[in-house]
Amino acid sequence: MKNLYDDIPNGYQETIEKGMNAVRYFTRSMSYGKGSEEEQIKRLLQEIKEADAIVIGAGAGLSTSAGLTYSGERFEKYFYDFAKRFGIRDIYSGEFYPFPSEEIRWAWWARHIYFNRYIDAPKPVYRDLLKIVSDKDYFVITTNVDHQFQRAGFDKKRLFYTQGDYGLFQSVNLDIQKTFDNEEWVMKAMEAQGFVRDDQGVFQVPIDGKLLMEIPSKMIPKCPDDGSDMTMNLRADDSFVEDEGWHRASAAYSDFIRRHENLHVLYLELGVGANTPVIIKYPFWQMTLANEKAVYACLNYGESFCPEEIADRSICIDGDIATILQKPLTCFSFAEE
Repeated sequence: MKNLYDDIPNGYQETIEKGMNAVRYFTRSMSYGKGSEEEQIKRLLQEIKEADAIVIGAGAGLSTSAGLTYSGERFEKYFYDFAKRFGIRDIYSGEFYPFPSEEIRWAWWARHIYFNRYIDAPKPVYRDLLKIVSDKDYFVITTNVDHQFQRAGFDKKRLFYTQGDYGLFQSVNLDIQKTFDNEEWVMKAMEAQGFVRDDQGVFQVPIDGKLLMEIPSKMIPKCPDDGSDMTMNLRADDSFVEDEGWHRASAAYSDFIRRHENLHVLYLELGVGANTPVIIKYPFWQMTLANEKAVYACLNYGESFCPEEIADRSICIDGDIATILQKPLTCFSFAEE
């Protein structure tokens, strides 16, 4: 049976293929950057200014740098009751906890979604990044699902969220290949648990600290098309729904890469770890190798490296992304007074 999207480019499939090719080609010899940190930052500034295009590849480390941490203070503030009752230690592990009822499970997810999707990141890292690339020809591919690029003002047509979006539901009935916006449901589910809005309209824990860990049964989300159960639109297995918007973004990414493949491109990797390197990290290595005009830059805390084969055209800076990005902000003419 012909797929509705067979006739348009699939940037996701193409980047996976590039990543697999990189795995087969590159040796295990790695470089951690050539020159001092100061010299590499200077090179980064030059590349940002001179590149014909910038392809941003963003992983979880970028959101962590922006303050969207999944453990510690944020978790203890907004999920303290779940931690006490169920022994959950961080937001991420709560995704997989076998809650005793659907009412409790969806109360968890309402909080999980809200505090990672419907509020601005505590630190302005995404907005700082936008200031740096706003006058460049850029495109973003990201495994993050927290919508922070759009919240910061990035052009939606220049974004490809490969792994889904906390702001979307999908039906468990896979015959329904579309997604559903969950914002209205999330807001009602937060109110049902006892969260109250502050002066800025952001939900906070009430003064008395009393919250419900469940929502009414009638609020458990159901598919408006056939009444089936809903689940998150997050890539976990082959049941992930790649809807029309996903395919449109995938095709736009493919087109951007194709149009710039022989130009001076800066592949700017931010906070990409080892969980899904075949989506961003390995393809960036492969595309840098294939184009002698291209430069690869990796900004990451504790995981900044590149293959020796492209070390001469790579910039590896180990540190907090928020701190590193302050250098371009202070040096470029668009820095705020």
